[in-house]
Amino acid sequence: MNEHIANLDYRQTEALMAVAETGSFEQAAQRLFMTPSAISQRIKLLETRLGKPLLIRTRPVRLTREGQRVLQYLHRARLLANELAIDLSDDSDAPVTIAIAVNADTLSSWFLPSLSAFLIEENILVDLSVDDQDHTHALLQAGLAVGCITAEPVAMKGCIAQPLGIMRYRGVAAQGYIDRWFQNGVHRDSLRKAPVMVFNQKDRLQADLLEQRYGLPAGTYPCHYLPASEPYMHAIALGMGWGMLPEVQMAPWLDRARFIDIFPDAPVDIHLYWHHWQLQTPKMERLSRQLVQAARDILIN
Repeated sequence: MNEHIANLDYRQTEALMAVAETGSFEQAAQRLFMTPSAISQRIKLLETRLGKPLLIRTRPVRLTREGQRVLQYLHRARLLANELAIDLSDDSDAPVTIAIAVNADTLSSWFLPSLSAFLIEENILVDLSVDDQDHTHALLQAGLAVGCITAEPVAMKGCIAQPLGIMRYRGVAAQGYIDRWFQNGVHRDSLRKAPVMVFNQKDRLQADLLEQRYGLPAGTYPCHYLPASEPYMHAIALGMGWGMLPEVQMAPWLDRARFIDIFPDAPVDIHLYWHHWQLQTPKMERLSRQLVQAARDILIN
């Protein structure tokens, strides 16, 4: 098996990476200017060589556990190879691309302001995948990222999890919304009728608060679904619904919008962690240090 891994065919691994990243043989074929059957044949040859099935041929295509491990290896190997090639070439200014999975609220608040100068100085290009903080870890597991910001505290095998701090959320609404829906106070009956802003179907912040504090299960109150952080916050400011917003994200808005905390005694604290592989390239190591320090300067510790 070690010999097979050391001598993987580039064309076969390229096909696997394309299918994993696009989710289908057809889109992978378009990316590589090949036919879907040729893509499938290359992956079958790779599976035969390794003696393991790497894909579950559904729509979208899913990786097996062995396929995830191979993809993790390929992404890390490509990052190491790219950085070595730059070090050995005369073009020391060539950029390096690093794939990172990050939760939407982090991306919309402190991530870019804290890291942009570092990324420019180091000439790092980021390939960002955005998901809920409870789901970004799956992208690292699937080999689609080499680092992730997540609420998962436990590192998987071969990885390190570093605590970043707490992102504190508040349940907030605009004054006009409160005047309309909570004239007689915030209680179970009024919350059953008041529209809620929900980021997407994975977003459990509002649902967990309503169920734990007021016994209102999901589906017993009206919801807007708005899967974009800035418009989500804008919708709350416009009075469309109440929702959970992180304090760090609200801060720059406070001069143009007034958010009223409707659950002042019930903040929701989400602990965030930075997961990355133990074996890192020099630039990835520097990025990790910069990211962890920036988070700890901004988030609650």
